[in-house]
Amino acid sequence: MQLGKELERLREKAGFKSLKEAVKGTDISESQLYRVERGTSAFRRAADLVALLTRYGITDQEDVDFLVEIHRDSLNRGWWSTYSRTMPSGLAMYIGLEDGAKSIRAWEPGVVFGLFQTEDYARALFEAGKLVEEQTTEFVKRGVALRMERQEILTRENPVEIRAILDEAALRRVVGSREIMLKQIERLIALAALDNVTLQVLPMNTSAYRAHFNFTLMDFEDPVPTVVQMDMADGASNLTDKDTEVWRFARRFDALRDGAIPVGETPKFLHQLSREI
Repeated sequence: MQLGKELERLREKAGFKSLKEAVKGTDISESQLYRVERGTSAFRRAADLVALLTRYGITDQEDVDFLVEIHRDSLNRGWWSTYSRTMPSGLAMYIGLEDGAKSIRAWEPGVVFGLFQTEDYARALFEAGKLVEEQTTEFVKRGVALRMERQEILTRENPVEIRAILDEAALRRVVGSREIMLKQIERLIALAALDNVTLQVLPMNTSAYRAHFNFTLMDFEDPVPTVVQMDMADGASNLTDKDTEVWRFARRFDALRDGAIPVGETPKFLHQLSREI
């Protein structure tokens, strides 16, 4: 079953002839519902689908659960599907979850966090690995474009709340050129000023806990559980929602947060860093 066609049928059955009528009283925009019905997009949150179904008079829990499951499957066929030929295993599922997350907690020790990267910084990273990983020019081009498009979740109408911790060593490591790094730091300063972004840096001269691998915790509206993501050596994405793993990584994130430079001091630190590069 295609979710979009089924929602269009349910809307018409409920007596809503226009999309404007259908989304009244919900957090869904007309344009978003239009894209979902046409099959070119998916709801960012399962809660939006449930709210719409309630408005359509669909209250039977089995019917709701069935459609929510279809919605989750559709996350693998969202706007990012056009990049499928150049995505590592598991990345499509990760992007679908990222796109629908309510909040994200991330630790990135090796490079600048992907959602925070400038286009030049991202391109320099891809180009550095091009020969080693035997990647094509198309792979690099589409990889950069995908990363830039993913960043729209930071500034969209209902932006994701994100708390990211970066390693000072990654910010001091020159990627591409000094000019690229200066622009990247400017980007971080601008992002730190957003209401939905909390940015911290773990200093190199601390004895606090430091995880040597990156990970991301994605939180969703109830009843969808928190998901943990870790990058694999081959570029694939490992995902789990097991309670024990979520608890373990949440503890790690809290330890990293407590050892990092206080949020209010981050802009000052970044300005100083830009003068030292």
